[in-house]
Amino acid sequence: MKQLLQKEILSVLLLLFFFYGRAQEGKVLDIIIQGNNKTKTSAILKHIYTEQGNVLDSLALERDVKRLKRLPAIAHAYYQVHNKEGGYEIVYGVEENFTIIPSANIYTTNDDEFAFRVGLYEFNLLGQNITFGGIYQNDIYSSFGANLRAPYLFGKRLGLALNYSNLTTEEPVFLENGIADYKYNNTSYEILGLYQFNFQNRIELGVNYFNEDYEYKRGVTAEGIPQDFDVNKLLFKLIYEYDNLNYDYQYVSGFKSTFNLQYVISTENVLPDFVIGWNDFLYYHRIGKKGNWASRLRMGLATNDDSPFAPFAVDNNLNIRGVGNTIDRGTGVIVLNTEYRQTLYEKDWFVLQSNVFVDGGSWRNPGGDFDDFGDSQNFRIYPGIGLRFMHKKIFNAIFRIDYGYGVTDDATNGFVFGIGQYF
Repeated sequence: MKQLLQKEILSVLLLLFFFYGRAQEGKVLDIIIQGNNKTKTSAILKHIYTEQGNVLDSLALERDVKRLKRLPAIAHAYYQVHNKEGGYEIVYGVEENFTIIPSANIYTTNDDEFAFRVGLYEFNLLGQNITFGGIYQNDIYSSFGANLRAPYLFGKRLGLALNYSNLTTEEPVFLENGIADYKYNNTSYEILGLYQFNFQNRIELGVNYFNEDYEYKRGVTAEGIPQDFDVNKLLFKLIYEYDNLNYDYQYVSGFKSTFNLQYVISTENVLPDFVIGWNDFLYYHRIGKKGNWASRLRMGLATNDDSPFAPFAVDNNLNIRGVGNTIDRGTGVIVLNTEYRQTLYEKDWFVLQSNVFVDGGSWRNPGGDFDDFGDSQNFRIYPGIGLRFMHKKIFNAIFRIDYGYGVTDDATNGFVFGIGQYF
């Protein structure tokens, strides 16, 4: 009996030793980063959740690479697994982007409108995936702004963003008896905390202090509508993003949803406090080897005040290509942008891509109801075509030209130029 018990104990110990040895063999012994010249290895490791001592997990490796390819500093990423005595060595390879990038947006219509925005951004400041830069805009008046975004400033999950802008434009205000043109200035200071819950979910939370200055220039007037006023406001902002996109150079696949909620408090009675929220749903699908279908659906609502200064705008550079610069406003919006992108030519770093698109949307009138979305006067459809000139190794180096042609009532047409995909 005693000998039998000793044999059983010995068998259990051998079995435990066997499984412990197998577990040790399946562990990650070392992690190596290669291919990074400008980007710090420590900055890349912030995006890799596989750690030394962990059991090898191929799904985790795939998620790590997918996460790296989302970084502005990284054009492409891959991993290799090497067998070593007692476990595995993981090698992550990256191909870096050039990240000091100019930006430009130019838009015109057949009404001879012309406006542009240019900027310069560094998307990998100090090799830490920090974005810093600024813009200059000329839309009748001059404007400028500066932005700093460090999403991983305090580790793998927590970061900070600071934004300043001084934007001046000529804004149409839509009154019952016609249109009035105002010189509009918005000077704002914003701070946001950034937190990433996991691979797919992140949040931004912060506050924006800004001043709005309206100066009447021309057009109709109406009783109760001030011609000149200056008001300070406080804006509380919440952004929640679900991101399951996968990038392969110019091709994108997957789904992304971004929810933006803002509460604006006014220090004056001239403009009321209001709440505004919208959600962008983006879906991308690869078609064959060279095709990409892309769609964006935006749905939004704001406090339904009967005010000519409604927050949702119909604009060339925001939602409908070819429509013009801020041609209408509303307190609700439904916009669908959908396009098919086809790679026409690709060699080494250069890509020429074409696209065929349809932009369509409708707005709720200030003080109106949901039936306004079906009103033909609020509905706009703009099909069009475009070209993309791309550099595969420079982040967001996509020069786009789109021409939109309206097919609904009182439509316009025009070109929209810019850096980066429209969405």
